[in-house]
Amino acid sequence: MEILNSRLILRPLDPERSLRFYRDVLGLAICREFPGGTVFFLGQGFLELSGQGEQGPGPDQVLWLQVRDVRTEFKQLREQGVRVIAEPDRRPWGLDEAWIADPDGMPIVLVEVPADHPMRKDVRDL
Repeated sequence: MEILNSRLILRPLDPERSLRFYRDVLGLAICREFPGGTVFFLGQGFLELSGQGEQGPGPDQVLWLQVRDVRTEFKQLREQGVRVIAEPDRRPWGLDEAWIADPDGMPIVLVEVPADHPMRKDVRDL
């Protein structure tokens, strides 16, 4: 299979509230808008808010967002009243993570990859 593009699609309980959260609070740039939906740039992928959900996110869904400075981003989001799940902390696997939730309760993990983490190793040197 050749994948040409991909995106995560969320069906928010309150589309306008979620649009404001992802656009205005997280500050995601809009890729395109269409009747009933908005597609955001999400690093190397896309996040689409479209339609209206009935149940909210499932317990096994998590949105993973890599940021440059997790503590700074977390502080700014907390000041804006974003729901906090877990404070920034170095996890046993070596990543700095903070957990928040979107308006529907979707867990969002903000991840900073420290400079000395193996994920930053240039595999061309191997």
